[in-house]
Amino acid sequence: MSVLSIQQVSKKYQNGVLALDDVSLDVAPQQIFGLLGPNGAGKTTLIKCILDLVRSDQGQISILGQPSTQASSRIKLGYLPEDHLMPEHLNAEQLLDFVGQLFELPVRIRKERIDTLLNQVGLESRRKSKLKTFSKGMRQRLGMAQAMINHPQVLILDEPNEGLDPLGRADIKDLLLQLKGAGATIFISSHVLAEIETFCDHVAILHEGKLIREGSMKELTAAQDLEHYFVELIRNQPTTSEAV
Repeated sequence: MSVLSIQQVSKKYQNGVLALDDVSLDVAPQQIFGLLGPNGAGKTTLIKCILDLVRSDQGQISILGQPSTQASSRIKLGYLPEDHLMPEHLNAEQLLDFVGQLFELPVRIRKERIDTLLNQVGLESRRKSKLKTFSKGMRQRLGMAQAMINHPQVLILDEPNEGLDPLGRADIKDLLLQLKGAGATIFISSHVLAEIETFCDHVAILHEGKLIREGSMKELTAAQDLEHYFVELIRNQPTTSEAV
């Protein structure tokens, strides 16, 4: 059974932009699945449809066997948005505690997970620091921690390496591989193709709202590396519309 099933999903905005055009994908359990595409391809719209932040015009999406329109489908889902805003008057510990309360986690469980997560993302020494003092890379690390507070079975990440230095990107890669080893399924959108190639199992490529290629990383990179494959594929696509 697919952990994440996207079937014939289309979305057209009121301004006439066709953001998604009959997209179908199935994400297998314990897989790191890469969603790729140039700016405006429809990646973020697809993620928002999965999360029910945007309703598709047609098609069905299910998470762990439940329709994505049901709030219960997201109990075991973690999400890191591309441009996440955080209350700057809180410190790192307080933010994670707040997110844990949203999932109705008991106080003891919240405390244990906050301790573990701050260590995992390298922010233990900054747990009492106000978020207004955090760099972009530190905010990204904290964003990863809040996405994992509920021990998600499915983790959806929109540009998780944004703002991270090479050490930070290496840490996130190691963390994702650990989560996969522990049984999690990870759905990741990224522009950093060289890194995606090193840890993704499967890849789907969107262009102007359409799914133009899907396959295992091994299949797509059999003849050349992912970046060259991606650039050549996109350059050979006809331009017909504008997606977001």
